Amino acid sequence: MKRFFLVILKTIWIILGIVAFYLLCGFLIPYIKVPEKAVTQTKYIDIYILTNGVHTDLVVPVKSEEIDWSKEILFENTLSKKTDFKYLSIGWGDKGFYLDTPTWAELKPSTAVKAAFWMSESAMHCTFYEKMTEGEDCKKLTLTREQYRDLIFFIREKFDRDENGKPILIKTDAVYGKNDAFYDAKGSYSFLDTCNTWANNGLKAAGQKAALWTPSDRGIFQHYE
Repeated sequence: MKRFFLVILKTIWIILGIVAFYLLCGFLIPYIKVPEKAVTQTKYIDIYILTNGVHTDLVVPVKSEEIDWSKEILFENTLSKKTDFKYLSIGWGDKGFYLDTPTWAELKPSTAVKAAFWMSESAMHCTFYEKMTEGEDCKKLTLTREQYRDLIFFIREKFDRDENGKPILIKTDAVYGKNDAFYDAKGSYSFLDTCNTWANNGLKAAGQKAALWTPSDRGIFQHYE
């Protein structure tokens, strides 16, 4: 019996050690900055990074010479069905968190475990905005045409698509407002590959400042203070 309890105790200490190591890495590694790539082309396309305090979205203009997002992320898929929006925020994350956990108080242990260990599906959360307001939670970046094209490719590649190549709408009542919708996505969320990791990788793809790796929004926004 004593041996059994020793095994249990060692297991607990190992788990606590792994958690502590992860938290330490999640705090320190984001300070390692990936610098913005030098370019000679003119920068004129404004995008934004937006956080709700936990989750980072990439915000792009709905329509530009490079792409009309409303042809893929349809206005009619929102509750408001308005068509005069200027911006579209896009985030990737765990499907269970998005659809089943509207608040942290409603988080189920099963949802958290599945999300942490590659055991659940992922989703794209798309929200339309009429305007963006810069602040602590919203930073503007200006890209060249080529950088924006790279970002478009990065974002589009994460959507699951039907036989016609269109993003697959998740039909649910679990939307956060009147101007958003969810779509099926590729990949599995985990403690190593979070919603913020995805957004951070998007900034890298577009040649912008980013953290070497980050599981949190803080790791991104500290480079834009």
